[in-house]
Amino acid sequence: MSQPLLDVRDLEVRFYLSERTVHAVNGVSFTVDSGQVVGIVGESGCGKSVTSLSLMRLIQEPGRIDGGQVLLQEKSGTIDLLQLSEKQVEDIRGNRISMIFQDPMTSLNPVLTIGYQLMEPLKLHRGLSTIEAREEAVRLLDHVGIPEPRGRLKEYAHQYSGGMRQRVMIAMAVACSPDLLIADEPSTSLDVTIQAQILDLLLELKDDLGTAIIIITHDLGVIAEMAEKVVVMYAGTVVESGPVGDIFNAPKHPYTQALMTSIPPLRNAPERLNTIEGSPPIVLAELTHCPFEPRCTQRVERCATGRPPLVNLAPGHACACWVAQAREGGSHA
Repeated sequence: MSQPLLDVRDLEVRFYLSERTVHAVNGVSFTVDSGQVVGIVGESGCGKSVTSLSLMRLIQEPGRIDGGQVLLQEKSGTIDLLQLSEKQVEDIRGNRISMIFQDPMTSLNPVLTIGYQLMEPLKLHRGLSTIEAREEAVRLLDHVGIPEPRGRLKEYAHQYSGGMRQRVMIAMAVACSPDLLIADEPSTSLDVTIQAQILDLLLELKDDLGTAIIIITHDLGVIAEMAEKVVVMYAGTVVESGPVGDIFNAPKHPYTQALMTSIPPLRNAPERLNTIEGSPPIVLAELTHCPFEPRCTQRVERCATGRPPLVNLAPGHACACWVAQAREGGSHA
């Protein structure tokens, strides 16, 4: 079998605060193949965004990546992004791996023109001249659906609508034809019509460029529409992962099952929607038990005394749950 484009192994991230240490990411592992769309899903506070920032080496103090590997496949072999110097990472960031952040208004520089911000990575990573970069910036804006792109290069972020700012962010992210695009809640602040356009645009760019995509969201509808593989996170851990059809049609982990039953039906909506009682925990120590145990309706005694490993219950479908493993067996993922 060919090597995955990205192989994340046992990633650990801590935030060292004055009075406590928050264990934000706790042994996260998953892979992304070339051209594949992988969805990372879970409630707010489950560690999705911290995981994505770690892949780009963008964790800042008081946060620190304390362990694991982030292996990126190169033509000459595999490199561990966590072992590279800052200069080496800067050469990869925005070039081989790009990211679309949640809020384009805070990601775009308000005092620099859109054209300047688009042209900068083209000149830095692709070595284009100012004239060449300007023409390429026009082409990129046109490609992501910005009308009259040449004239709009001279404008600033506040002169663009929310949907157009997100399109600019996508244009910047794909400017250097990256191998991997990380999209962190790329359509959360947009209305449903613009949201659908943005998601369609990402899939079009994937097909055109062959770019793999990690899309991070709490919206299971987005995952169902875009992803081929799903990684379900809870309390900074991966509790289940597998093909999108398996996760939606036959979820194994009680948390994943609860997420699925909380989706509002399109027809015959009940008077009261299903909810998951409680909230994801703030993890302040090494996990020694299942983190979902306090909220789980299927818990058994073992759930409170031992942390379940991530185990394959079917080919490519892994789950970290004592109850599911006892019911279906399996082997270590």
